[in-house]
Amino acid sequence: MISANNVTLRFGKKALFEDVNIKFTEGNCYGLIGANGAGKSTFLKILSGELETTNGDIAITPGQRMSVLEQDHFKYDDYSVLDTVILGNKRLYEIMKEKDAIYAKEDFSDEDGIRASELEAEFAEMDGWEAESNAAMLLNGLGIDTEFHYSQMRDLDGNQKVKVLLAKALFGNPDILLLDEPTNHLDLDAIAWLEEFLINFENTVIVVSHDRYFLNKVCTHTADIDYGKIQLYAGNYDFWYESSQLLIKQMKEANKKKEEKIKELQEFISRFSANASKSKQATSRKRALEKIELDEIKPSSRKYPYIDFRPDREIGNEVLTVENISKTINGEKVLDNVSFIMGHDDKIAFVGSNELAKTTLFQILMGEIEPDSGTFKWGVTTSQAYFPKDNSSEFNNDYTIVDWLTGYSPVKDVTYVRGFLGRMLFAGEDGVKKVKVLSGGEKVRCMLSKMMISGANCLILDEPTNHLDMESITALNEGLIKYKGVALFSCRDHQFVQTTANRIIEIMPDGSIIDKITTYDEYLESDEMARKRTVYIANREDDNI
Repeated sequence: MISANNVTLRFGKKALFEDVNIKFTEGNCYGLIGANGAGKSTFLKILSGELETTNGDIAITPGQRMSVLEQDHFKYDDYSVLDTVILGNKRLYEIMKEKDAIYAKEDFSDEDGIRASELEAEFAEMDGWEAESNAAMLLNGLGIDTEFHYSQMRDLDGNQKVKVLLAKALFGNPDILLLDEPTNHLDLDAIAWLEEFLINFENTVIVVSHDRYFLNKVCTHTADIDYGKIQLYAGNYDFWYESSQLLIKQMKEANKKKEEKIKELQEFISRFSANASKSKQATSRKRALEKIELDEIKPSSRKYPYIDFRPDREIGNEVLTVENISKTINGEKVLDNVSFIMGHDDKIAFVGSNELAKTTLFQILMGEIEPDSGTFKWGVTTSQAYFPKDNSSEFNNDYTIVDWLTGYSPVKDVTYVRGFLGRMLFAGEDGVKKVKVLSGGEKVRCMLSKMMISGANCLILDEPTNHLDMESITALNEGLIKYKGVALFSCRDHQFVQTTANRIIEIMPDGSIIDKITTYDEYLESDEMARKRTVYIANREDDNI
């Protein structure tokens, strides 16, 4: 068990948390939610001991081991992948290295033998003989193939490092597991694997995530951070949302009844306070009026942008035809004879573990790079707006937000442009901020403003939910659902894909595709997907032999 007791954290005069009391108990998975800036990651750092509180303390059951998902992707560059994972249980790793050092001695003494015997006993008690195979199972489950297990961490790409650090956090059955955005940079297969791991995990988990489907799948409880307080709900994210909305509704209804009673009492007092025969009743009603207190209903710190993509032109029957597109990058064939025809009602989700393949296809369709072979053709009635995964080049200038968006606006009017920015929570003085100093989430909201103002009837979005908070993801999800144009997109958010797409195209590891007109959940249950997963699991089991 881990608990926060009267925890307060101040930065100068500002209190991020004030007298927080909460217990996290064994066998439960807690989803820690709240608006951007509410302090979710900061609270995890307090629990882990990385940050000291201004007041209060953190208590952990004696003897329990805590494991934390680390964010520094370069910290273990001098270690092998397997060693990095095993470092998740630091004591076990220390025993392994001390044993190896003793056995490597040429002058092996009696004292060395005694020490080695002690270490061997502790090693066996910690299930040390299974350490490498357990680490390999975690890595394979997250999509790190056996060929990389003995590589140095420095030789892995960013997404692979994320998976190794996650395997490190999960390793060795920790008593308390703290995970900050564990699904970031994971493909959908790895997320599905992680979901099953956490569902079957028997100890304490506290997780921060913007993935609503993930939170619904794994969480038994929800801890909501709002205005420096943490309110605990028994249930997953959807249960929290329904419960919190119901509570606000009930408080508003209760206040309405109280207000009606107040009005009734005030009218009686006003009419009869000067009437001698009614003076006692009027006095009695004054006392009753003084006792009525309205419930304080604080507005949430959460802010939802308003995302509304409106095409300037209705799309025709001919939208997009892709014929036999192939592309090789750095010696790897990422697209192999890809062909499909897009209909005028399609919203296509591109899925699969090869992110480079999806990004490459989108760049080809937007004319940013040329295919090695094959062709594509947009319909004459189409207009495209593109959300690239890497938007850094868009903001490498000295423009203010207003000037930047005005450059893309068909109407060169500041009031018109500010209207679009206001929908995306850029109000007042925000408009004169320089775009080069914006946060990742602010840049994404700017890009979405640019897409809205374009009036395009075909949207291409490459991982648009990266860097967005839950409220912005929800708004974007709803905006795409009601969008009257067509869309091609990639996204790791399961709920986003399930509720938006009516067609799934999976790009396979060899660059070929599976194309199905179906929802995402139906696709995952389809015969093709079942066969693919059978082969996938068999290959991973072969890797472990």
